[in-house]
Amino acid sequence: MVVINIPEPTVTVAPLDVDTRMAALRKMLEIRLTEERIQEMFLANLIRGTTHLCIGQEGVSTGVASVLRKGDTVTCTYRGHGHALALGMSVQAMIAEMMGKTSGCCHGKGGSMHMTDASIGLLGANAIVGAQLPIAVGAALTAKMKNTGAISVTFFGDAATNIGAFHESLNLASVWKLPVIFICENNRYGEYSPQHWTTPVENLSVRAAAYNMPGVTVDGQDMETVHAEFKVAAERARSGEGPTFLEMKTYRYLGHSRTDTGPYRPPGELDAWKERDPILLLKAKMIADGQLDEVEFAELRDATERYIAEVVEWARQEPYPTEADLLTDIFYEG
Repeated sequence: MVVINIPEPTVTVAPLDVDTRMAALRKMLEIRLTEERIQEMFLANLIRGTTHLCIGQEGVSTGVASVLRKGDTVTCTYRGHGHALALGMSVQAMIAEMMGKTSGCCHGKGGSMHMTDASIGLLGANAIVGAQLPIAVGAALTAKMKNTGAISVTFFGDAATNIGAFHESLNLASVWKLPVIFICENNRYGEYSPQHWTTPVENLSVRAAAYNMPGVTVDGQDMETVHAEFKVAAERARSGEGPTFLEMKTYRYLGHSRTDTGPYRPPGELDAWKERDPILLLKAKMIADGQLDEVEFAELRDATERYIAEVVEWARQEPYPTEADLLTDIFYEG
């Protein structure tokens, strides 16, 4: 039997208002169903290259995004589709980018692993493990020097906590008391290797102590808990008290990428985590509080599926970049 250790909240987790809950439920469904469709499109050869899906992890990005303000910045990993949608990227911009079309968020030049849109604060997904952490530290330094009141957030996986860029980033952020929040999406696996094969500690948040910053292990499957814990870290950063390291315990339902079926997982582990599905947890709370019923949830899911299907058909008709487009988007002039 697989045992899942659920971290106890370190703060009071009050129920969010019905509008915030409904918005979060809609967003998590949008992320989940878009990702499922992306997997189908990849297997149908409509998407080239590779894909890394975050199905099962929607509670983290949605909970964080529900606290962020305009002007805040985010960097993330190549498993970044959910972060982009949670921040407000349109499904059209994402699907078109996945298919390499000019109407994509990066005009078809970035693809799955490089979703970027500065207008929503997304400074970019990064294909190099841990490379986004120093970028987030730089964004936080900019915010501090310009006194904008903005914060910087960076998402990374559990394996990134073993590389130099992680330790250098936390160290410098703490020395300069920068308004940056480090969020580890600990989905238990670094590609195909379980955490205990590569890392000598169970709770990665303990590593924050070496840099004199708060380190908190969070139930990443509960969107409201993520919201509450991140809100504390965000308020701390905005008030000039410096960085926080949040370890979000979560799980990816699919393999690392593409056609990985996850044969390295212990029997029963996936099923155990699916019992704490972030969408179903929030749905159950809303039903218990009389804010939703099964019929309304089914209608919401069906409407979201139809919308995504329409977007895919639209994107298939969109044009690809031309040869002339090779000479655009090379550098930026402010």
